[in-house]
Amino acid sequence: MAAHNELGTWGEDLATDYLQQKGYDIIERDWHSGHRDIDIIARDGDTIVFVEIKTRRNRMFGEPEEAIDYMKLRHLRTAINHYIKYKYIRNDIRFDVITIVGMPYDGEPEITHIKDFPIY
Repeated sequence: MAAHNELGTWGEDLATDYLQQKGYDIIERDWHSGHRDIDIIARDGDTIVFVEIKTRRNRMFGEPEEAIDYMKLRHLRTAINHYIKYKYIRNDIRFDVITIVGMPYDGEPEITHIKDFPIY
């Protein structure tokens, strides 16, 4: 597995643990709609939360959430809409971003949870 894929998987594992500690129920991980994916789908009370995870070793190239550009948001909207229709979701929905800065075995990573990230 490539190093960036290992870092991404580590970040998704951390984000999953973080959400579970906050009381979220994890419904799906790495859900695919064609070539588009949703990192985590969780339930926060009655709300279905779609979560994008951005993991970076450091901030050398800016904040991790800055990597969520127009095309990424467009792909996420398409995947989320597909999931809602496929699973007949009638709950309230929300889009969150979790950023992780750090590396495995290199101290405590910095985890930031951005709730209700603007997707439209």
